[in-house]
Amino acid sequence: MLVANNLIKKYSNITVVNNVSLSINKGEIVSVIGPSGAGKTTLLHLLGSLDRPDSGKVTIDNTDLFGLPGKKQSLFRNRNIGFVFQFHHLLPEFSAVENVAIPLWIGGKGKKEGLAQAAEILGTVGLAQRLENKPSELSGGEQQRVAIARALVNKPSIVMADEPTGNLDSANAQHIHELFLELREKLNQTFIMITHNETMAEMTDRTLIMRDGQIVEERINRINRVN
Repeated sequence: MLVANNLIKKYSNITVVNNVSLSINKGEIVSVIGPSGAGKTTLLHLLGSLDRPDSGKVTIDNTDLFGLPGKKQSLFRNRNIGFVFQFHHLLPEFSAVENVAIPLWIGGKGKKEGLAQAAEILGTVGLAQRLENKPSELSGGEQQRVAIARALVNKPSIVMADEPTGNLDSANAQHIHELFLELREKLNQTFIMITHNETMAEMTDRTLIMRDGQIVEERINRINRVN
């Protein structure tokens, strides 16, 4: 459902992503690992159309991302791609359910309907009792679950996560990775995830290893699907 062909991205004289091609199937969880400066985050930004390649092509559900004009590209991204970052970027003055509803409101959904849909997905990630709590009233793991719910609320084709457990302790990190597996089983959700944690990477279906802007190795992992 996602195909990238020959992506190249340069900054000045430095090639950060160097002729990368990959494909991701529906319902697959793929991790990307590699040393700092390998080009992982830049690659994720290109796949999510947050940045534009110097050359190459990305298609999601047979839609050419960079063939879309600006406004249509933004609309497609809002509806079809969810993002989770290392820092949750929740708005402190809004409750959990309001934070999750924001992408829906941006997409034109009414306030009441948006809050109802946000509450439903918060229940899916285990926060049904925390809808009205503000970020300061939530633990780090709970805040990241809110961020994941926000990424999922539009029922995107793919969720792109950049170090989603980087700021969490080992127990909460484990819970977040297990949550990804559960969401894949419940929703057939597709994920691509950057991580420095090789143990967590082994919980995904495939691991892509990046070095010097290129994918230099691919590992097929053995994981147990949630029954």
